Amino acid sequence: MTNVLKQLLLGGMLATVALGTQFAIAAKPAKVAVTDLAYEERVQEYFRNISASSSSSVRARSRDSVRAAEYSDWDRDAASYARRSNSSLDASSQSSYSYSEGTYSYIDRGELRKFTGDIKGEMLKSGYFRVVQGKPFTARNTEKLYDIIARIRQGNYPGADYVLFGTVSSIQFRQEANPIDHTDTVSHILSLELVADFSLISTKTYEVKASFSATGAGQDVKLMSSAGGQIVLNRGKVISEVSKTLGEDVIRQLEEQIAGIEAYVPASHETTIEHHHQQEEVILFR
Repeated sequence: MTNVLKQLLLGGMLATVALGTQFAIAAKPAKVAVTDLAYEERVQEYFRNISASSSSSVRARSRDSVRAAEYSDWDRDAASYARRSNSSLDASSQSSYSYSEGTYSYIDRGELRKFTGDIKGEMLKSGYFRVVQGKPFTARNTEKLYDIIARIRQGNYPGADYVLFGTVSSIQFRQEANPIDHTDTVSHILSLELVADFSLISTKTYEVKASFSATGAGQDVKLMSSAGGQIVLNRGKVISEVSKTLGEDVIRQLEEQIAGIEAYVPASHETTIEHHHQQEEVILFR
């Protein structure tokens, strides 16, 4: 082999090693903090107020007068007294009663302390991300819940490159009982569907790197004859299925939009450079 060919081959191998090293450095998984799901809903409550009060007063007055009168001379020491008495009594009372009923509404805001565990698990399994723990938002009924930039600036997500911020757009439980045709059996179904909007936000530039809606769904079904009886549907099973399917949908859509995060690829996935290097054959001429 000529010296020129050896130098070309050696240079190509060194360049490949350098590119592979540079790519390995860039392929470090992104650190992501996952917030609990924020929610906002209008709540209506029934109220009934009844109040009653009463008051009374009594005032009494009296006045006595005494007059002495002399009688016969033989008994001057004996005297009779005439007494006159004047008295009065005043009484009064007052009472009041009021009644009101109706409904009032208010906005309830907060975070759901569930449904994010499977999201974190799917992110870890994907190889794209490392999950870091952020501080929960504990204030209630304030629009600051949605000011994720302010929460980042306050240092609520230390060490995170990105924050995955999710808000609930729809959540609905349904319970149904459906007779099955031509049988004496009734199908009892408890189901839950949750839809949430997500944004992946850079903690350095505050750019939105990914944005999507994800859905989680779950149900529990039990059959019972029309003769009746007590039936208990498994609410925990339904919530667990919702959390799992939500996590799967989130990671699927994150991976589809992962190109928006520069230089991040899953460590377990085969890169283009690695694939090309495996197919390359080096022929040496002697």
